[in-house]
Amino acid sequence: MARNKKPLPLLESVTIEAIAAEGKSLFHWQDLVVFVPFCVPGDVCDVQIRRKKHSYAEGEVVRFITYSKVRAIPFCKHFGVCGGCKWQNLPYEEQLKFKQQQVYDQLHRIGKVELPEFHPILGSVKTQEYRNKLDFGCANKRWLTTEQLKDETLLKDTPAIGFHITGAFDKILPIEKCWLMDDLHNQIRNKILEYAKSNNLSFFDLRQQTGLLRDVIIRNSASGEWMVIVQIHIDHSGDQEMINGQWSKVKGLLQHIADEFPQITSLLYLDNQKCNDTIGDQEILVFKGKDHIFELMEDLKFKVGPKSFYQTNTEQAYHLYSVAREFAGLTGNELVYDLYTGTGTIANFVAKKAKKVIGIEYVPEAIEDAKINSQINGIENTLFFAGDMKDILTDDFIREYGRPDVIITDPPRAGMHPDVVKTILNAVPERIVYVSCNPATQARDLQLLDVQYKVSEVQPVDMFPHTPHVENVVLLIKK
Repeated sequence: MARNKKPLPLLESVTIEAIAAEGKSLFHWQDLVVFVPFCVPGDVCDVQIRRKKHSYAEGEVVRFITYSKVRAIPFCKHFGVCGGCKWQNLPYEEQLKFKQQQVYDQLHRIGKVELPEFHPILGSVKTQEYRNKLDFGCANKRWLTTEQLKDETLLKDTPAIGFHITGAFDKILPIEKCWLMDDLHNQIRNKILEYAKSNNLSFFDLRQQTGLLRDVIIRNSASGEWMVIVQIHIDHSGDQEMINGQWSKVKGLLQHIADEFPQITSLLYLDNQKCNDTIGDQEILVFKGKDHIFELMEDLKFKVGPKSFYQTNTEQAYHLYSVAREFAGLTGNELVYDLYTGTGTIANFVAKKAKKVIGIEYVPEAIEDAKINSQINGIENTLFFAGDMKDILTDDFIREYGRPDVIITDPPRAGMHPDVVKTILNAVPERIVYVSCNPATQARDLQLLDVQYKVSEVQPVDMFPHTPHVENVVLLIKK
């Protein structure tokens, strides 16, 4: 017989004490730390405990009694439900303070290496409309808040385009206006929803893997170009007439978008039959315009395709890469290895100050773009290789192409593979510039590199205002 669980308590008039990880705040109750979202230090509120473990608990604010003096008014109507911008209620100056502290704590606690005094964090030039890319899911069932559940007219299945809800993978929070990107993207997304509903296009059901309209990706660039990628899911189980009918609806939608928004210079689509929405292994087709847009940085142009990685905060990316280039200390005589080069943005950005730059990246399409980016900018001192980093960057590779004077590495959130760290140590460059989107894994890797290198400079950079995410650039020099 199952044991009856004790009901979790409602804690009254608690005071939020501090900012915690993942955009949450915390207070102490009994011997536990309680994590609570969507509040700030100094708030006094009633908190319902939702989950209790041995060393911590998770709660939810059910009533604010008094608001903290350290609080900003959220500018987005979706705040508190959408989990995308969890710190809109925290003034930007306070966000930067915590991000600086977060980098410091993780490098000290996890890295356990000797550290210099940190440079003050570089805040984002823009705190709204700073992104150049957003990805919206489509679903046949929208997410309903507690209040909306009381409205019987909303209880039927209602399609939506928006963001996935944490903990409810098959439901989408409908987004009317997002402040993260130029407002044209809101117009495009809302027009797609309006047309799809008016013309009976089915929306995707993640559980059943059925439905036509699946995902919408919108990108723009400093060059003024716009890319829209519409991801669909054709039901191929019926006869040809049924399949043709689905394609006819898709083409009708795409033509409508093209007619309504002449600003779109790259309108693309794909039929994804997989269980997930990733497009790296999919064939992407052009409906209108080109299969790419161009991004601008300093005096360079970068080709960005539908599968290309490019930093999503264009203006702040320039400051991030400027720090990396400065830390590299190039004089024009160095051989530079750019690891995890993506579309060669950093490689081409530093090339004019180096003798030669070799870029390595896992995604073949990105490497082809990197080569093109060198060509269109007249850069002749770069060389690019595609493949798994740990398989390409070997001692034999270094013997063939030369021992690097400087290594710039910008790995994904998981950090560097231990074999890559080992090869870097064997290569013995004079300088290592480590760009990271996850200071925790960066700290782990710094500990591995500590046998031969010391941390010389640390520069946090905020790429994502109103979120807990922070980038960090570290310069390591040989001991």
